[in-house]
Amino acid sequence: MARKVEDIRNIAVCGHGSSGKTSLVDKLLVKTGAVNANPSVDDGTSICDFDEEEKHHKHSIEASLTHFDYGGKHFNVIDTPGYPDLIGQTVGALRGVDTALITIEAHGGIKVNTRRSWNEAEKAGLGRILCITKMDGDNIDFTALMDEIREVFGNQCALFNVPIGQGADLTGVASVIDPPASAEGALIDPSELSEPLMESIIEADEKVMEKYFEGEMPSKEMLSQLTVEAIKQGTLTPIVCISTKNEVGLDELLDVLQSATLPPTAVQRTAMQEGDEITLKADPAAPLAAQVFKTRIDPFVQKLSFIRVFSGTLSKDSTVASPGFRKGLKIGPLLSVQADKTENIDEAIAGDIVAIAKSEELHTGMTLGENKVPAIDFPRPMVGLAVAPKSRGDETKLSGALHKITEEDSTILLEHDQETKEMVLTGMSELHLTLIQERLKRRDKVEVDTKEPKIPYRETIQANGDGHYRHKKQSGGAGQFGEVHIRMYPFSEDENAEEWSTKAKFPQFKDSHYHEKSNFLWVDAIVGGSIPGNFLPAVEKGFLERISQGVIAGYPVQNICVEVHFGKDHPVDSNETAFKIAASKCFAEVFQKSKPTLLEPVVNMHITVPADNVGDVSSDLPGRRGQMVGMDSAGGGMTTVEARCPLAEVTTYARTLSSMTGGQGSYAMEFSHYDLVPANVQQEIVAKAKIKKDEE
Repeated sequence: MARKVEDIRNIAVCGHGSSGKTSLVDKLLVKTGAVNANPSVDDGTSICDFDEEEKHHKHSIEASLTHFDYGGKHFNVIDTPGYPDLIGQTVGALRGVDTALITIEAHGGIKVNTRRSWNEAEKAGLGRILCITKMDGDNIDFTALMDEIREVFGNQCALFNVPIGQGADLTGVASVIDPPASAEGALIDPSELSEPLMESIIEADEKVMEKYFEGEMPSKEMLSQLTVEAIKQGTLTPIVCISTKNEVGLDELLDVLQSATLPPTAVQRTAMQEGDEITLKADPAAPLAAQVFKTRIDPFVQKLSFIRVFSGTLSKDSTVASPGFRKGLKIGPLLSVQADKTENIDEAIAGDIVAIAKSEELHTGMTLGENKVPAIDFPRPMVGLAVAPKSRGDETKLSGALHKITEEDSTILLEHDQETKEMVLTGMSELHLTLIQERLKRRDKVEVDTKEPKIPYRETIQANGDGHYRHKKQSGGAGQFGEVHIRMYPFSEDENAEEWSTKAKFPQFKDSHYHEKSNFLWVDAIVGGSIPGNFLPAVEKGFLERISQGVIAGYPVQNICVEVHFGKDHPVDSNETAFKIAASKCFAEVFQKSKPTLLEPVVNMHITVPADNVGDVSSDLPGRRGQMVGMDSAGGGMTTVEARCPLAEVTTYARTLSSMTGGQGSYAMEFSHYDLVPANVQQEIVAKAKIKKDEE
């Protein structure tokens, strides 16, 4: 169906779990006639929660794309999960939209993922609208909730409608912009809020503001334009109130979405063109710029790549440019997506969200078009499990299933431990990994055995060191000979190699190789050909193999520089294998002499608990080598504790928190930095690693 860019609205519905996001989207689809059903999350008949795990758990696990038409606008709406463990789905969805509708449950107030959704939407430069849900609930303190919202999110948050009654007495909502003559039962008199709201809207245009104060009211169309501009500038955040269960406020919400959400032309998107940043134009006639923001593989093994078109037009069965692909990418069928249903379409214009089927070369984050769109900054997975198939012979089956999982979820990382031969699955939390195991069992018919969470420790050094190693082997026939002399230097994680080299007055940086993943710099300072140039790649390979294997406890090495300054070769017995072995052995020996140490990942934690449990949380943290760094009221008798703690101490924190708070606590954590492991803890880790190696 042909449409104009200015008539498209892209919205992500996000917020904390159990705030009614999925039920809201389901109801909007029914109300606008997009679907004909009577959906229910509790009954397992939700339109958005169509996956078997979602039906079983009765909450969203994946972001789900839907669409409907209302008031002359076409809405693409993405329902996102509410658990902090699944924040990656929200981050990806926000890249595809222009407005975030953030839900707040009326009784529970602002929780961990409410704040996270707000912050992620702000980081993405999106418009934000707050939606207070479940106004039919009990024990709601509406005045306190409004105070909390303004305290946490700012005074620009303004009610667009006011509930008439609450709980069992909720009968409707009254408009603030156009207050009724009588609003008996309204929790706040809407006429008292009308003038301040109007002034905050018209501040976006000085001329309109002057006319307003002269007594001339702006037209409805002008008011809508100014509202959009104020939301875009961040000077206004509308608040709407609803009850999905009683269908109160839904018509009014649709009107706000129709008049106040940002069009694709309102959000600035950029791309890199030959090293320069350019601004993309939301115009179907402009050059193509689009991005894959989500991947899903359905039960019939059909890969769907969800695409947001920022600029230009994307046509089915076309070949498009993509950074890194010389010949371009062949685009398969284009699909309009309604939850788990799809429909073939011919093209997608700037502003559209569509899916591409069966294009194996597409992956989440990829750009379509010649100019590269910025990568999606997904949170870093931190909790790992070693996984193996329960049934012998299922190794290949499991490997294929895990590949699909990592395609779908950018916060899942799969690594093959070369030393232990284990497959290590790393996710956001224990719950996240449990959900993945359930999917493997249900969809791919593979059950796995798991080992205790694997913490991604790293090895480094704290002092300079130097040394050499000679590898010599003679056992009949051609022998092996290689000798390598090196110097080793540490540098910190927050220094890049070039900055460190300049600071250290290291003139040989120009003859070096830098490996960003491990923050490893190796410098070729060979003079006079003491190591022939054709063997230097083998020396580098020896270093990299040792870096991946570790030295003191089997963990990857990072944050070091190695200078190769001398060596010896043999005209007959020297070869690449000899120099690779010599380099690896030399690296290990010098590393051991350079004050080696372990680094551990440290996480920032946002722990929301009843105020009475703050003491329990604060007294528990020191035993985990953690510390409180702050505390904020979360409203509704809840407090959010900001803390910092080693990841190793909180991999199973969900169980402890549930026990401490009677199931009322929740938390989110994100990677902060790597820090030195205390000596006593390091001794235990190294000892365990040695026992494990001896057993193997």
